[in-house]
Amino acid sequence: MEAQFQKTKAMTLDRRKFLTTMATAGAAMALPYFPAEKAPAPGSFDFVFFTDTHIEPELDAAHGCGMCFSKIASLKPEFAIMGGDHVFDAASVNQARAGMVFDLYKRTEQTLGMPVHNAIGNHDIFGVMTRSGVAPTDPAYGKKMYQDRMGQTYYSFDYKGYHFVVLDSIQPTEDRMWEARVDEEQLHWLRDDLKRLPQGAPIIGVVHCPVVTAFATYAEIVTAGRKYNTMTVANGAEVLEVLDNANVLAVLQGHTHVNEIVQHKSTQYITSGAVCGNWWHGSRLGTPEGFTVVSLREGKISTRYETYGFHSVDVRDRF
Repeated sequence: MEAQFQKTKAMTLDRRKFLTTMATAGAAMALPYFPAEKAPAPGSFDFVFFTDTHIEPELDAAHGCGMCFSKIASLKPEFAIMGGDHVFDAASVNQARAGMVFDLYKRTEQTLGMPVHNAIGNHDIFGVMTRSGVAPTDPAYGKKMYQDRMGQTYYSFDYKGYHFVVLDSIQPTEDRMWEARVDEEQLHWLRDDLKRLPQGAPIIGVVHCPVVTAFATYAEIVTAGRKYNTMTVANGAEVLEVLDNANVLAVLQGHTHVNEIVQHKSTQYITSGAVCGNWWHGSRLGTPEGFTVVSLREGKISTRYETYGFHSVDVRDRF
């Protein structure tokens, strides 16, 4: 009897131990464990942000771009980022002209001799204006020509401890126009992309149309009769809601052809002057033809604007 009692007692204790172990394991499964991932120490290097080349066979533009790219190459940055409006123009012309200016850009870009990451600009979308004569059924219509030649319109990449996010601010409309906007699908992607980063990871954003700018305070902007916002990102508040929750050091912007830095919270919104200046007709509101050199040093950013010596005779406003 005593032996049987000891055997039963041992089985009871083993059963209690088993149930306790399972309960603990169940609690662990009910509360997911996320390891505390620390961002790697960011490195130090330079890259170049250039934007709005507006290359065309007229106005000596290809020569100007070549001069600019030679100057960039001489600085030996680790890579370059192009902020959009590669060509003038793909939106309002037929396929032959659009293909020709894209080919001209790609040939001229070879002078850089370095990796280049591209953002899409409003002049890079093919045939969307009615005057182009291009049907929406054309296989290259809209962003397809750009995607085939230049790559994706929004994406991210990592380099030496920094996360780069390139956004698409150009949205063609059904009535053959376009609006500056970051669409909902892209915002969803952006939220997910940033959530996957280690806490505190330094981020650099890139977008063609500015999200934050003071441009309207010192430049005359014609808005009468315009159905869509084509100057700044129309849903900028939604974009900021996402970016403000991350360690965004800076957002690099183009489109206005002026050199400007606006601080919003902890982020610098850096708009670069254009490679083409005032559309190959001199300086734009005091900003000459040029590009921005970006220096990253252990998680901190600084920039400088460089010119490259292009001079035009005629000065007029083509904006």
